[in-house]
Amino acid sequence: MRKIIIIGSGPAGHTAGIYTARAGFSPLLFEGWMAGGVAPGGQLTTTGTVENYPGFPDGVGGSELTMMMRAQSVNAGVDILTETVESVDFSKRPFTVKTSETEEKAEAVIIATGAIAKRMHVPHEEDFWQRGISACAVCDGALPVFRDQPLVVIGGGDTAMEEAMHLSKFGSKIYIVHRRDELRASKAMQDRVFANPKIEILWSTTLVDVKGDNALSHVVLKDLKTDKEYDHEAKGLFYAIGHTPNTSFLDGAVKTDNTGYIITKSGSTITSVPGVFAAGDVQDKQFRQAITSAGTGCMAAIEAEKYLLENPL
Repeated sequence: MRKIIIIGSGPAGHTAGIYTARAGFSPLLFEGWMAGGVAPGGQLTTTGTVENYPGFPDGVGGSELTMMMRAQSVNAGVDILTETVESVDFSKRPFTVKTSETEEKAEAVIIATGAIAKRMHVPHEEDFWQRGISACAVCDGALPVFRDQPLVVIGGGDTAMEEAMHLSKFGSKIYIVHRRDELRASKAMQDRVFANPKIEILWSTTLVDVKGDNALSHVVLKDLKTDKEYDHEAKGLFYAIGHTPNTSFLDGAVKTDNTGYIITKSGSTITSVPGVFAAGDVQDKQFRQAITSAGTGCMAAIEAEKYLLENPL
């Protein structure tokens, strides 16, 4: 039996691993294998250059950063299994965690399985992923390739409005592509967008394909009222149509909101089950940054250590 099991291998999971290992708990970390369709390390592995993570003045590749985090975990004493957790039993301590190959028990569990950005998967999307297409304007919008260029945001909610506002600091013109003739965003966010001269909304329009040579140069749009398709210049395409938290394997073992995000106590990583903690994007639908995930990974580790000291088995 383990003192602590960590499920997930992004910044939250590895930070939790480093802290709990240094505290002497010899944690076991399940890093997953293509869980949610991405490699161990999560969404960060799908990011090209990361320029907003402290300590890397020249930027660092997303995959490179996750590999350094993994190496630091191993050096700290974290045991890592490259298996995807398929089910858990949190009904009693010790808790049970199962993969297709392994069953382990632990006195405390930290869930750090992240969330996956929703994409439209148009025909040539994979050809230009991270070569003009992104799912995080805050992460990538300031990159030189997008500066003073026409950019497209897909979505109609608050997140899409926020992404468009952020991109307007860098791009020459921002086009919001929305399939309806009214936005879902709050009135306050709509007012900000409508007042921004660099932002234009393409109503009743959807994305059907993307084009380019070595990098994205155009998006193919469809006017849903006329069914007409046309090319629209765009050097950047940003999805802002939501995220899916990786919580289906929990099957209700902890409380989640109506979109699947784990509910944690305000200002902490404590879940509805004593001894089970959640960190990173799996419980954060607002910020979704590598640095905030690492911060909550630290919080989960410290709270798990306190819990174990106060509730020994």
